[in-house]
Amino acid sequence: MAINNRYDFVIIFDVENGNPNGDPDAGNTPRVDAETGLGYITDVCLKRKIRNYVEISKEGEAGYNILIKPDKSLNTKFTEAYKEKELPLKLKGKKPDVVKVARDYMCENYFDVRAFGAVMSTGDDPCGIVRGPVQINFARSLSPINIQDITITRQARTSDDRMETGETEMGRKSIIPYALYRAEGYVSANLANKVTGLSEDDLELLWTAIINMFENDHSAARGKMCMRKLYIFKHENVLGNCPSHVLFDKITVDEISTPPRKFSDYDVRVDENMPDGVELISKL
Repeated sequence: MAINNRYDFVIIFDVENGNPNGDPDAGNTPRVDAETGLGYITDVCLKRKIRNYVEISKEGEAGYNILIKPDKSLNTKFTEAYKEKELPLKLKGKKPDVVKVARDYMCENYFDVRAFGAVMSTGDDPCGIVRGPVQINFARSLSPINIQDITITRQARTSDDRMETGETEMGRKSIIPYALYRAEGYVSANLANKVTGLSEDDLELLWTAIINMFENDHSAARGKMCMRKLYIFKHENVLGNCPSHVLFDKITVDEISTPPRKFSDYDVRVDENMPDGVELISKL
């Protein structure tokens, strides 16, 4: 059964000596707002980590496949839905009711479609377009970030010609010494009920995935990344009892030591006086 409560949430996490989300347009250096100097991380990056956690924690379980991953082409997966539901293949001008059957199959079998939605209107066997009930904004750092380019050396050379020089090869990596990031998100019970069927179990899995999304994603390039806080605002009905921005303003984070180099250099404050019909849940 789909969820019957709207949710808004705030996540706070940090990075130490790493690159949390490289920018391909800037030599893969950490993403930064040129006007403010604040760092940011895309929603796509955050959802990728959630998908990865769900995939490894629910591997092999029915209904918890992941659509957006590089195992097969998307169109191949759409055709598999048609085959499973015994729908006509490669038929031009497919009727909306046929596409809806395929769309419902994708929602039932793929967690990321139920949660985040997907554009599945490509290929000969389209499965429609799903607007997901779970949406996440870009994460933004609480203070301007200081990007450092570190020179590194490599003794294992790539070619015989370079081996003959006998010289150590040089390289570079970009890191942020420390940054605390904040992202905000939304869960629409209305879309869950009308389209994807996101359930209470799915929602609990989402919170667990957010809390643990860095724990199975550690790498030298990303440094030390830690989820610090997860605040959830639960509304008592489907449409909600309060605008999301009012609830987000209940969580304030202030820098108390400059330059910040650890989580305790920030003061996280929570106004627990909630509007009528809203419950604050702190998961961390």
